[in-house]
Amino acid sequence: MSLGQRVATDHQLARLLQIGVVLEEVVESRAAHHLESLPEAEREAIDPDVEALLDEAADESAEHRDRLAALVDELEAETVPYEEINALVDARYGPPEGTDGVLYDQLCNEETAYKFYDDLIGAIESSDAEYAIDREEVLETLRAIREEEREGVEDVTEIMERRA
Repeated sequence: MSLGQRVATDHQLARLLQIGVVLEEVVESRAAHHLESLPEAEREAIDPDVEALLDEAADESAEHRDRLAALVDELEAETVPYEEINALVDARYGPPEGTDGVLYDQLCNEETAYKFYDDLIGAIESSDAEYAIDREEVLETLRAIREEEREGVEDVTEIMERRA
């Protein structure tokens, strides 16, 4: 299913919300592991703003994941456990190349999440389907998450500009 289509069924909505859960799990896992993947000398010299950004990103993604999982539960669907995604992330992604790599990766994560939620909101809004859960609750949740992702993009960009 493409996000260019309307979200016409509970099944489609559940699948797209599950994708959001997985996206948040990947972002959470990567943000949590970035600092520990740096060489010790770089880790000790890390800018406190970068460290705070990654901690906040991991916490925010965990909160987003929980909010999305609650919607998926209302649709009586299941999500992939965080531990499974975390193991896949560890196996798939190598450590970033230094602090700049960490920031670029985090920016990519924030932008990807923002775009996903923006597209998902558009797909739901363009549909006149009735869902088993409250449409406005879903849209309100997604809009709040999208706004937090937009703020995340701005936060990363601000740190990158200061470091340039």
